Amino acid sequence: MKCAFKTVRRVTMKCCHFRTRRNPGALVLLLTGVCLAGGQSAGPIATTMANPSPTPVNPPGMVTSPHPVIRARTPVGIPDIPGFVTLKCDFHMHTVFSDGLVWPSVRAEEAWREGLDAIAITDHLEYQPHKEDVSTNHNRAYEIARGTGDALDLLVIRGSEITRQMPPGHLNAIFLTNSASLAVTNWRDAITVAHQQDAFIFWNHPGWDAQTTNGLVLWYPEHTELLNAGILHGIEVVNGRDYYPEAHAWAIEKNLAMLSNSDIHDPLNLDYQVHQGDHRPLTLVFAKERTLESLKQALFARRTAVYSGNWLIGSEQFLRPIFTRSVAVKNPSFSLKAKQRALVQIHNHSEVDYLLKAAGTLPEVSFAQDVRLPAGKTVLLPVTGKTTTEKGKKKISLPYTVANLLVRPNEPLPVTLDLDIALIP
Repeated sequence: MKCAFKTVRRVTMKCCHFRTRRNPGALVLLLTGVCLAGGQSAGPIATTMANPSPTPVNPPGMVTSPHPVIRARTPVGIPDIPGFVTLKCDFHMHTVFSDGLVWPSVRAEEAWREGLDAIAITDHLEYQPHKEDVSTNHNRAYEIARGTGDALDLLVIRGSEITRQMPPGHLNAIFLTNSASLAVTNWRDAITVAHQQDAFIFWNHPGWDAQTTNGLVLWYPEHTELLNAGILHGIEVVNGRDYYPEAHAWAIEKNLAMLSNSDIHDPLNLDYQVHQGDHRPLTLVFAKERTLESLKQALFARRTAVYSGNWLIGSEQFLRPIFTRSVAVKNPSFSLKAKQRALVQIHNHSEVDYLLKAAGTLPEVSFAQDVRLPAGKTVLLPVTGKTTTEKGKKKISLPYTVANLLVRPNEPLPVTLDLDIALIP
């Protein structure tokens, strides 16, 4: 970024050119020490101008922007899979009604703008540091967020965080009918009340440092108690920017829904640089339709996957169709002579950059060992014929694994790129 400084009377102008995803080539002006009537300084003032032109100068002391903030929604580019719609969800967040710093209606619009389909408001039951300033009604945050959600066609779920020491740690209960009923002393009683309300209950951030034992992430007898009673339904494999491989393994072993949530307390753009392509972690839920009832049914059926950063984590039955619906070979059929090279065009429709690594070799052709398929782009993959006596059309599948799609801890998804090649000796 190059910056130039100019001083005119008591106005210091800093001109910085930078490109953003939404406004390439924008010019940002930062004015400091602008003198107002009476000799007072207005402090720093910033404005953005896309195409500066020799238009009339504004009156002294006045700075305007031709591009006010647009309240717009950016869809999440993850495809639906056969038989289900892919709902993008965040089931763990806080507002000023516990220890968050955001009003509930803002939480709803943040999620809508980021392309989410559903959120759960899960304020702490036991911890309300703002109680001198806001209501202590445990249902109020949901009620406020629900109103905004209804206006924006965002699904908003009533939830609460049962906040206790380990074991059992922090547990979220969502799809509650009355959060206030869970505000009891004994954690087992709170869980029982949530279960009686037919809530979906999951274990939050099992690898959080404050709840580990000598640095170890442990499964306690209390968790087995909940699991055997049919009360524990899911576990956070990702919380914020942290991935817990132990939780990933437990989800597979114990048939728990894999969840990926933000646990956000601050305004969204303080934790995630959403305007630069960053995003909060999301739970992908594969539901029959976009309704609260279908969403709840899918959660209890364990039809979920994790989307965090540039990673997808989940069962092969969900990750494979996401990949196959994202990636298309545009020219799968061609002729190829020995030692001749062909360029295969591969397009990625999704917003995930897929990182492919070769999983073997083939006798007929050689191909790239490492392939990156950037989001929304078409990549040229060179394929070279080997010396062979084979002749005629042959279906050839290039074997790869997708390094950033995990079906188990440290186990990437195996895939193939399928070609129909006419071999010419």
